[in-house]
Amino acid sequence: MKNILQQIAKKLVENGKGILAADESTATITKRFSQINLQSTPESRRNYREMLFSTKDAMESYISGVILFDETIRQDCQDGGKLIDLLISTDTLIGIKVDTGAKSLALFEDETITEGLDGLRERLIEYSQLGASFAKWRAVISITDKTPTDYAIQTNAHALARYAALCQENGLVPIVEPEILMDSDKSVHTIDSCYEVTSKTLDIVFDKLIKAGVDLNGIILKPNMVIAGIHSPNQASEIEIAEQTLKCLKNHMPDTVPGVCFLSGGQNDIDATKHLSIMNKMKDFDIKLSFSYGRALQQSALMAWGGKDANIIKAQQAFRHRAHMNSLATKGEWSENLEK
Repeated sequence: MKNILQQIAKKLVENGKGILAADESTATITKRFSQINLQSTPESRRNYREMLFSTKDAMESYISGVILFDETIRQDCQDGGKLIDLLISTDTLIGIKVDTGAKSLALFEDETITEGLDGLRERLIEYSQLGASFAKWRAVISITDKTPTDYAIQTNAHALARYAALCQENGLVPIVEPEILMDSDKSVHTIDSCYEVTSKTLDIVFDKLIKAGVDLNGIILKPNMVIAGIHSPNQASEIEIAEQTLKCLKNHMPDTVPGVCFLSGGQNDIDATKHLSIMNKMKDFDIKLSFSYGRALQQSALMAWGGKDANIIKAQQAFRHRAHMNSLATKGEWSENLEK
């Protein structure tokens, strides 16, 4: 079992490839569709994701795995075939979001705990039977003048560890995602405070994972980059973001972890690509640095599509371009002129 998990984890970060996060909840994708005045229905959600997954050359060349929402892993294509068969045909690994969302942490104002552990073992067994080989669980940490508290970090890390152990027990690679939100308090969320909170969170998460018996060779870490909050008046340079993020990972992540697939976390698509590429140019350790982007991979395709069949080819071109740019970034080979 351990060997299989390690092989899956390595495949998720193989050269030039990263993960497409297409696991938006119904509420989130409804917000995305509102940008193009499209009603969110099971059919429109299916049509959108089918368009992305059927961009065959992009999927084969640049995408190692796709994280799906529960609805999507069960859906059929318009021609009656299964959506997941599109992924299987391009040798793309199937992932599944298994948490049930961040809920208010009792007695701790402005902090959350991610739920979904109840019945998780049984759900993982079913998802494995449906074709999933990896899973995702997201914990959310906010930086304000009062948060995060140690208790919030500890409880979220404990949940991540329990989830990861259950995944490995059932043959799925866990993506461990402790996200320090970018939209936190503008005066407090500097790049320095982000470094401090990210470092502390990673220390606690890995301590819990080790105590839970999780094989770190069979996980993928999905962290935020070390970056100032989007409302901060003091934005750091791209070089400083790369330096601080690399320093944080080097000092607070065990080197047995096979790969890091960053979340984009509110960065625009170009910045998410640029920061990843700079890090891969600068890094002096062997752990793979890749992407697990949702909006930063999809936004240009969504806008080009606009919910119209006539725009599918144009939208697929936009998706292919973004996937290619991020593929280059995993090798430190992206440059701004390639965007033109």
